[in-house]
Amino acid sequence: MSESMLKMWISIAGMGLLAVAMIAIYFSRYKIKMKLLKAITALFAYLCLIVGGIIMVFVVFTGPTGN
Repeated sequence: MSESMLKMWISIAGMGLLAVAMIAIYFSRYKIKMKLLKAITALFAYLCLIVGGIIMVFVVFTGPTGN
């Protein structure tokens, strides 16, 4: 697999994590009533948000692959 394709899959994974974080934060704030489950869901959402953000920063700052 070329470096370009690898970066593409990494960026798609980052976007997926950001989407999962968005959905989990919505459920955590508006749909879940139990405090413990709400806290666990929020923690999971913010972890996904942080990891997805780090992946996006990595993809942007590594620059073009040149292929």
